Amino acid sequence: MRQSIAVIDFGSQYTQLIARRVRENHVYSIIVPPTVTPQRLREINAVGLIFSGGPSSVYEEGAPQCDKSLLEMGLPVLGICYGLQLACLLLGSKVGSAKAREYGRTQLTVSHPNELLANVPEQMSVWMSHGDVVNELSADFIPLAQTANCPIAAVKHAVKPVYGVQFHPEVTHTPYGSQILRNFLYEICKAEGDWKIGSFIGETVDAIARRVKPDERVICGLSGGVDSSVAAVLLYKAIGDRLTCIFVDNGLLRLNEAKMVEATFRGHFHIDLRVVDASERFLTRLAGVKHPQEKRKIIGHEFIEVFKSESCTIRNAKYLAQGTLYPDVIESGYNVAGTAANIKMHHNVGGLPAELGFELIEPFRELFKDEVRQVGGELGLPDEIVWRHPFPGPGLAVRVIGDITPERLKILREADAILLEEIHAANWYRKISQAFAVLLPVSSVGVMGDARAYEGQNVCAIRCVDTTDFMTADWTRVDYELLARASNRIINEVEGVNRVVYDISSKPPSTIEWE
Repeated sequence: MRQSIAVIDFGSQYTQLIARRVRENHVYSIIVPPTVTPQRLREINAVGLIFSGGPSSVYEEGAPQCDKSLLEMGLPVLGICYGLQLACLLLGSKVGSAKAREYGRTQLTVSHPNELLANVPEQMSVWMSHGDVVNELSADFIPLAQTANCPIAAVKHAVKPVYGVQFHPEVTHTPYGSQILRNFLYEICKAEGDWKIGSFIGETVDAIARRVKPDERVICGLSGGVDSSVAAVLLYKAIGDRLTCIFVDNGLLRLNEAKMVEATFRGHFHIDLRVVDASERFLTRLAGVKHPQEKRKIIGHEFIEVFKSESCTIRNAKYLAQGTLYPDVIESGYNVAGTAANIKMHHNVGGLPAELGFELIEPFRELFKDEVRQVGGELGLPDEIVWRHPFPGPGLAVRVIGDITPERLKILREADAILLEEIHAANWYRKISQAFAVLLPVSSVGVMGDARAYEGQNVCAIRCVDTTDFMTADWTRVDYELLARASNRIINEVEGVNRVVYDISSKPPSTIEWE
């Protein structure tokens, strides 16, 4: 049985990121709740535990806890931030408020090099985010490192294989964080490194084939994006012509999107594809709606109703497959500990209403975007699909800020198409994780020809981000000449736009999408 690392989720927004970092090092990770039992850990063949961070204080009433028996199993444990504090508290140390909260990059001094901190500098930058500290360490623990404001920034138990760090090695802001995690996985847990995308594909295909009986069909909601496209091909590999893909044209698509999807999946993959033109239905329901969460609710509801109607024409349809990813799940508040904040709604998270009678198949629910791309590459999908930039489920509804009208959608489609054309032409597409245009509800004064223009003239924002996991992101330092060409073409070729701006905000605190 394949080895695994159990990541115990205490409510951190970075729990899935920890799991992803483990998998990057070819060790399978499973996120489990704090109530996980030793028996369950043995069932998943856990060779180590990672206690995640979390928003609570370990000494608060109601703060998530785990049973002390997890620390008595003999399995190596790495506590991160809250996880360090909890492990220390359970083993006799004291935790309290820090004199000064640490947030951001901090200089760490390694005072006691050991197997956890092997092959890292004595002085290094780490990312801190905490208001509590271990202020009285049990005699059974050995301090390993400190910062100016945190005298106990890394620890090791003298007898048990229990380690902890107050900083976050999983984030890119800790340059040697990957080395520390590798030390834990391979030097301490003695992991074999047997997690490969190829094995995930084989196991998932087999699981789907076993689950779907010969007389049952699966419907896949196909959007043309990376996630649903890869899911469709994976499902086709598992069940063949028992798969029917439904593509809903909700009137909120990019330029020529429907034609591209039809050509790709009917022509290239020969998959049974049903195209439903529901654009008038969606736009009627969205008329006058400005609030982004309300837009998402309406789109999600109509999406389900369209599927309900279309599914009646497909005999023996029992399952609906979706390309839901880990970031979708965590941003919708569905983390294992149940304590993460709901940042935005995802209409493809949480399943369909029970009365529809569908069971959900979400093969990528525990994968990140880069892992799905690896799956697509292994399955032989062309690069133009595998490396396509993400497109939100609600489509252009969350990129037309404010009122959604056919006229405003037309302006945005044309501007977005020009932006992507210029990015491709400059060979920047693969350098950028996601790029798109946003139409703002702002009229801008300009001079069009020899006349002053204001009414009907809009501001278009360009958004380009760099990210590896889509949970954190930074704005792309795009070549100025590329921005100039895109801006010039949008203003000159798109009627209704007379000003273009570039978004230079990071995630967090901003989200990648504007709504």
